[in-house]
Amino acid sequence: MREAASRQVPRERLRVAVHAVDAVRRAALGRVVAEAGHLVVGAQDAADVVLADGDCPPGEARPVVTLGGADDDVPGVLPRDADASQIDAAIRAVAAGLIVRLGGAREGGFGAMRETEAHALLTPRELEVLAALAEGMTNKAIARRLDISLHTVKFHVESLFRKLGARTRTEAVAKASERRRYDTITL
Repeated sequence: MREAASRQVPRERLRVAVHAVDAVRRAALGRVVAEAGHLVVGAQDAADVVLADGDCPPGEARPVVTLGGADDDVPGVLPRDADASQIDAAIRAVAAGLIVRLGGAREGGFGAMRETEAHALLTPRELEVLAALAEGMTNKAIARRLDISLHTVKFHVESLFRKLGARTRTEAVAKASERRRYDTITL
């Protein structure tokens, strides 16, 4: 048992293109990538992931991890001073199709919508999911009741969180109830 726990799982070697305007920074990032066990390739070569210092190169179609960039549309965003283990983890995650963001950069949960969008209507399906949440149902139970996939239930729950500015299921139900009461009174 002890032997199995001590064995390490082989790590996949990825092809990583490093994009940095400054040659010294590009070389340093290349070393970090190589020391993590990846193959550093040229910017125009076939790469699994692009590691960009600052913003992503325009028109880049490959998965990108940016260091200190302002582009939130790319899959991986790390601070400019990210360490080697963070860079390696982000490269691997983005190559696997995941989204990477710095944990403490933003407050947890979804932000409330702007005031002009605050009274955005919930879709009929979102209302059904909200009613099921109010009954304390699990995502799996909601999926069975509404005859939809578990993934679709999660999508609707996240949409409710965004529209209501909630972080938890209980908070979403409470805010919806409060909003319903407000809308009834102001009509």
